[in-house]
Amino acid sequence: MGLGEKIRRALVKMKGRLIVYALAIIVGIFAIVAPISRAITDGLNKAAETGNKDSGFEAFFYGLSYLTKPGDNITKVFTEEYFHNFWTGTKYFVLFAGVFVIIGVAKALPKHEFSDIENGSSDWAEGGEQYKVLSKKSGIILAEKNYLPVDKRGNVNVLVVRRVWCR
Repeated sequence: MGLGEKIRRALVKMKGRLIVYALAIIVGIFAIVAPISRAITDGLNKAAETGNKDSGFEAFFYGLSYLTKPGDNITKVFTEEYFHNFWTGTKYFVLFAGVFVIIGVAKALPKHEFSDIENGSSDWAEGGEQYKVLSKKSGIILAEKNYLPVDKRGNVNVLVVRRVWCR
């Protein structure tokens, strides 16, 4: 199994979590990045206006109160004055969050080629030919929807073959 196949299987396994991560990143952009970029822009503008960087820091720390007003930030950060800092902050935030998503996908990679493969599957039979011998509904459970009927005439012995992993 190649690396591409492993990554594909990991992404399929994590599909639901990846959707949640994407939504969390979008919420983070508007709940964290937007108010902080707005505060930074206000601080830089105040420092340039007064020529005193201390007043810029004061304006920045005052601007952190924007964290409590998410509705105001969404409309403000798309204006020409604030958009550059918002876009820069968004890029860094997505890059930072993307590192955690990549770590999550790396942890979900299959450890070996038999990861997440059902033991005792009926893949040996195609097109329902196993039901000449087995039953779909009742008997000794062999695999999903495959039962060995107990009322069958003849030999009903079961041989279970499984690979043993030794480390």
